[in-house]
Amino acid sequence: GMHCASCEVLIERKLKKVPGVEGVSAQYANGEAELLCTREPQLQELQQAIQKDGYTISHQQNRNPQQTLPYKNSKKDYVQIGAIFLIVVASYLILKELNLIPKLGITNNMGYGFVFLIGLVAALSTCLAVTGGLLLAVAAKYNERFPSLTGIQKIKPHLYFNIGRIISYTVFGGAIGAFGSILTLSPKAAGALTIMVSVVMVILGFQLLHLFPGLRRFQPKMPKFLAHKIHDFSGTDKKSAPFLLGAATFFLPCGFTQALQLYVLSKGDMLTGSLTMLAFSLGTLPALLSLSAISSFAKGLFQNYFLKFAGVTVIMLGLFNIGNGLSLTGSTFNLGSILRASDKNMLKGQENGDVPIVNGKQIVNMRVVGLNYYPYQFTVAQGVPIEWRIDGSKAEGCAQVITVPKLDIVQYLSPTDLTVIEFMPDEIGSIEFSCTMGMTTRGAAFTVIPNTLGIDAIKNTDAPKTVSPCNPQIANCIEAQQIKIEVSGERGVYPDTVTVKKGIPVDLAIDAKTPLGGCMSVWVIPEYNVTIPMKVGINKASFTPTKTGPLALTCSMGSRMAQINVIN
Repeated sequence: GMHCASCEVLIERKLKKVPGVEGVSAQYANGEAELLCTREPQLQELQQAIQKDGYTISHQQNRNPQQTLPYKNSKKDYVQIGAIFLIVVASYLILKELNLIPKLGITNNMGYGFVFLIGLVAALSTCLAVTGGLLLAVAAKYNERFPSLTGIQKIKPHLYFNIGRIISYTVFGGAIGAFGSILTLSPKAAGALTIMVSVVMVILGFQLLHLFPGLRRFQPKMPKFLAHKIHDFSGTDKKSAPFLLGAATFFLPCGFTQALQLYVLSKGDMLTGSLTMLAFSLGTLPALLSLSAISSFAKGLFQNYFLKFAGVTVIMLGLFNIGNGLSLTGSTFNLGSILRASDKNMLKGQENGDVPIVNGKQIVNMRVVGLNYYPYQFTVAQGVPIEWRIDGSKAEGCAQVITVPKLDIVQYLSPTDLTVIEFMPDEIGSIEFSCTMGMTTRGAAFTVIPNTLGIDAIKNTDAPKTVSPCNPQIANCIEAQQIKIEVSGERGVYPDTVTVKKGIPVDLAIDAKTPLGGCMSVWVIPEYNVTIPMKVGINKASFTPTKTGPLALTCSMGSRMAQINVIN
């Protein structure tokens, strides 16, 4: 019945209460417990000590020598896992086609709603046994000290415990995010940390499904003595004990908690850290507030199917985020492409778009939804200007930036307004376009054909305008603010936080000392629709900040690279 390293602490404490047992060492990796005794306890005594928490025990010599763990999947279990996997994938594809799919890690930022769902899963699979046990223990001690409490007053320790837990997770989550920003992780280091988080999530999923038992040894966990100290504190009769004990659960060995702690560290942002851990703690709240009701559901057939659904979902989330981590390291490999077949079905009948001629210009209208272009193929006439109007309000991930390599065009798509790109198709042939990582609709292109219809284009006879340098003797000149950022393998993004003044033009120079791939190949300032293609050397951009506050400098998938603080 062991699901995670938290069970080790719980089982050790339960068995140590059996008369004659002086020491216990439980190991989640092999599902065994070693007892040091002054007398040999009866198996029934040990069984009674832990069975109410959902565990069963047997002597080692009675086990099948080929069975390395107390629980082994049957053929029926594997069939159920396969069926659940198909249901989850089918549900994903249906919701995706209906544009109802939440962001489950397809971008590098997990939505707070999904983090809340992770909290629900964690509460029913790992947190309930240990954290719930602590809550019951401290509540019993509180009620023992104050025997005259009314029914409503007896709820107080439960409320104090959960309030302390929520505040602790929010504060410490922010602290971890702030610490991540101080580390100044290089893009590759941030990608490696994202991959580490994702691998932990995949391992957690395998554990919930009882797959690959050997991976149990690689689960990160807090020092066991710290967990025992926290449990010892549950026996105190101080009035503040429920609140303090709830706050201390942040440091208990829950795999989901630790995976999110690593995720927050990789984000390097205090606000993101606080909100992420707040959403997670709120997700565990329903189970902890209704402990007795949830405990009855979290057993038997319900638990069996719930943990299988949770395991499959967590594995899929981890696999998606591994792809995102690879992108940050510069790799163009995309695990999400396994579901690309659905994109082709969605795009049938929407390949070619009409290109009307208006006032001597070819007008091209296109929408970006998720990672798909609608339509994605256009036939245009040679030598006639094109006005390409793109609705990017529903673009996700790297699709928020569009690139046309043949024309050396890289443009961030505004989430609020139409983005207009103008160019002249001078040569017959194909002009392909995509996001910077090649994750968008395959085959997207302009097909340029000869202008056999004699379409006349409006000639631009306006002479190019030149901007005269400011003459200080005639007018007050505003000197632009010069900002320099370096990107290297040794220092990462340095500095990762700069300060500028509102209302004064900013000349931004980013010195890339190493080749940047994946989503790192293009940086953007979303709020001002600034796009910066990143090549080795100095990459420049200019903009004028119009309001105060933090301004994110991100890669094309939205991962934060640096922050610009705008002050008055």
